[in-house]
Amino acid sequence: MTVVSPRIALGSFMLESNAHAPVATREEFAQNVLIAPQDLLADLRGAHPRSPGCLAGFFDEMQRIAPAWRPVPMIVAAVGASGPVDQPFFSEVVASLVDSLEAALAAGPLDGVFLSLHGAAIATVEADPDGALLAAVRRAVADRVPVVATLDLHGNVSAAMVGHADYLAAYLTNPHVDTHERGAECARSLLRMIGNGTRPHRAFVKLPFIPPSVTQNTKSGPYGDIIAFGQTRVGGDVENVSILSGFTLGDTPKAGMSIVVSAATADAARRTAHEVAMRAWADRARYVPRLTSLEDATRMAVAAGRDPGLPALLFADVADNAGGGGRANTVWILEAFHRAGVAGCTLGVFYDPSVAAQAHAAGAGATLCVRFNAEETHPLSGKFDAEGKVMQLHNGDFVGRRGIAAGHAIALGPCARLRFDGIDVIVVSVRQQAKDPVFFEGLGVDIAAQRSVVVKSRGHFRAAFDEFFPDERIVEVDAPGLTTPVLKNVPYRHIPRPLYPLDDDWGYVVGEPQVFPSRSDRG
Repeated sequence: MTVVSPRIALGSFMLESNAHAPVATREEFAQNVLIAPQDLLADLRGAHPRSPGCLAGFFDEMQRIAPAWRPVPMIVAAVGASGPVDQPFFSEVVASLVDSLEAALAAGPLDGVFLSLHGAAIATVEADPDGALLAAVRRAVADRVPVVATLDLHGNVSAAMVGHADYLAAYLTNPHVDTHERGAECARSLLRMIGNGTRPHRAFVKLPFIPPSVTQNTKSGPYGDIIAFGQTRVGGDVENVSILSGFTLGDTPKAGMSIVVSAATADAARRTAHEVAMRAWADRARYVPRLTSLEDATRMAVAAGRDPGLPALLFADVADNAGGGGRANTVWILEAFHRAGVAGCTLGVFYDPSVAAQAHAAGAGATLCVRFNAEETHPLSGKFDAEGKVMQLHNGDFVGRRGIAAGHAIALGPCARLRFDGIDVIVVSVRQQAKDPVFFEGLGVDIAAQRSVVVKSRGHFRAAFDEFFPDERIVEVDAPGLTTPVLKNVPYRHIPRPLYPLDDDWGYVVGEPQVFPSRSDRG
């Protein structure tokens, strides 16, 4: 069966919830990405969409391979990472999705649904928002309509998520530079389902294992190896192998690495999921963080500033990653570097709207006394008082140049570059991780001329700053913060136990996957 002009609904809810961070409100989503259904198509057709990469990738691929398709836009609500989503706002998002689907069905047949999800959300009431959202979508469209979705590879997957979707495709890269490709993959998969009337079987394994965040890069190391192994199993009856490391800071009963396999037969899905899970569990001891103490990092930065013959260094403040729910405003590295007299250094991006506003009011060239985090109440953020000079101002509207943000519009609100002796600080008004060089370059920083750069990011900076700093010149610093990869410092309350590496090996044996049969015979 060929559907010449399939009618497909598309929307998004994306949030990675750090259980220990402040609540993600409607206002925070509006500061980042909150697009009403009536505005979505204009955004996706623009040169630099604000929509998530998976959604843009799905749309572009549908335009390419099925130009006569009829998109049905739904709400898009996305924040890179924050705390638990405010339950009333989450309920509003779900209600909007359901309303859009019901209106679409009332107007005629609907051929499919695509959702760009993250997979690691928690809410102030609902423990599994992604599962609840997919359940609501499934109730709205029943079994007849295929539902496909993308997931971040940091998703904390539940059985409900796998059961209610017909196809889940998680990112294969970390940093996440394949979001467009995963959206395009879902477009092709959905069109296959619509065309031949069949849908995949899915198999699901949850492992009692949470890899520390800094061990999850896919360029090399154990996680890169298991992702590559999973891809060797794709082909024939196996359509997709997704291996999700999970989000270590979610503090949720869904915590743990997940393997999701979509295949033409239940047996192929089951066998493949079990094989991949066995390999991943056997490799668990390789996931060991290697962080540098703040004291050692400070000595390295001092030396780099004093001796131009030494290589310039990038210091990653991995515990204050806004991309993992951090506040992007801890002062510990700034304070230590400033006290030690580090020179030739730029730090960014630091979230403090009050300091940014003070700098804009004073104007470029002004000297002023500032207190970082004057209005911040979280004890891990700290305070920093200093006299600085306003070097440059910016309105905060950027278009990503490299890495995960390339080509997408990003709004950081009023920004400023302030100089405190030998250290420049890029201050922003919208919380964001340092995931693109334009956040520095737009404020007049010549990154190649810096003796040291400090980025508040866990890993996505690697796909953006790699043109300046190869891996051997990157230093991951052990400092306090909401996104620490030192898991013994995380105050877990809701994760299942035992869980490796928090608990010693206890004789766990990988069991049989949970298999969800195809809906082909139920539609």
